[in-house]
Amino acid sequence: MIKRKFGLGLSVMLAAGTMLAACGSEEGASTGDTGSGGEASDFSVAMVTDVGGVDDKSFNQSAWEGLQAFGEENGLKKGDGGIDYLQSASDADYNTNLNNLIRRDFDVVFGIGFLMEGAVKEIAEQQPDAQLAIIDAVVDAPNVASVLFKEQEGAYLAGVAAALMTETKKIGFVGGMEIPVIERFEAGFKEGVKAVDPAVEVDVQYTGAFDKAELGKTTANRMYSAGADIVFHAAGGTGNGVFTEAKERKEADPNANIWVIGVDADQYDEGQVGDANVTLTSVLKGVDQAVIDISNKAKDGKFPGGETVTYGLAEDGVGLADSRGAIPEDVMAKIEEYKEKIASGEIKVPETLSE
Repeated sequence: MIKRKFGLGLSVMLAAGTMLAACGSEEGASTGDTGSGGEASDFSVAMVTDVGGVDDKSFNQSAWEGLQAFGEENGLKKGDGGIDYLQSASDADYNTNLNNLIRRDFDVVFGIGFLMEGAVKEIAEQQPDAQLAIIDAVVDAPNVASVLFKEQEGAYLAGVAAALMTETKKIGFVGGMEIPVIERFEAGFKEGVKAVDPAVEVDVQYTGAFDKAELGKTTANRMYSAGADIVFHAAGGTGNGVFTEAKERKEADPNANIWVIGVDADQYDEGQVGDANVTLTSVLKGVDQAVIDISNKAKDGKFPGGETVTYGLAEDGVGLADSRGAIPEDVMAKIEEYKEKIASGEIKVPETLSE
C-alpha cells in the first residue's frame, strides 16, 4: 500500500514549490482556499510545524504542500473542518499548538519533526481519543502513527554524486541539530563518498539550529574558503544561508566551481544566480506524500495508530532531484547503479557512523 501511494511521490515534489506564495506567512490563519479538486469531505487534517516554519523551503513546507494536495483532492478549504497549520516560534509552542488543533476537532493532527517527539507523546497520553501522527520520530502510543524515512539511502546517492563531481576533493556537510534524523543524512552521505573515493575529505559541521540562516552562511563560508567546492546541507531553514553564501561567491566569480546539495524538497530555485544555478541536486524526502498517505488511511478508517511506517528507496520515499544537466549523464548512470543496489538490498546503508 505504501508503494502505491509513493509511486508518484518524488515527481510531485519536483512540481511543488510555488504553492505557498499566498499562504506562507499566514501562520495558521483560518481563511483561504486550497481549491476544490474533489468532492467536499467532512474529514479534516491539520499540522504543527517545528521552529523551522511553514515556509522553510524544506521539511515543514513539504509537509504543508502535502496537506494542501490532500485538501484539494478532497475539496477541503483552509480552516476549521478542512486543513490548517499552526506555526511554532519555539519549542514552548508545541503542546499548546497541538492541543489547539485537537480542540478545533481536526480528525488527524501531525507533529512535524523529531523535535516534537516529547510534545506528541505527552498530548497523546492526555488526549487518548485524538489521532496524532509524527514525522521523523517514534512515539509508542496506540493513537500515534510514527513516520520515518531512510534518509541515509538518499544521502548515500548524494555522497556518490559529490565524490564523482568534486574537483578539489574537499566537500562539506552542514547539519542542523545533532539528532538521529540528521545523523542518518550524515552517515549516508559519508558512506556514499567513501564508496566512490575514500580520499575525498568531508568537513562536517553542525550549527545547532534549523532556523538560523546566518549560521548556515558563516559555516558554508568557512567550508568554501577552505577549498570545498560542494556543500550538502541537512539543516532546514539554516540551509538557506548555505545557498546565500554559494550564490554570492558565484555572483562574484561566474567561473567558480561552487555547488550546494539541497535537502527534503527540490531546492533548485534556491540556487538561481542570474542565468546560472549553484544547486547540484537535492536529496528528496517524501514528507508531502507521507502526509497524504497517512491522511488517506485515516480517512478510510485505517489510521495506523501504534505503528511505525518507514519509507526508503525501495518505496520511492527518498531519492535525488533532477540536476537539470548539472550532473553529466555518465555520472548519473553510476549513481543509478548504486541506487539499484540499495533498493535491491545489495548495499545496506548504515543509519549511524558507528554501524
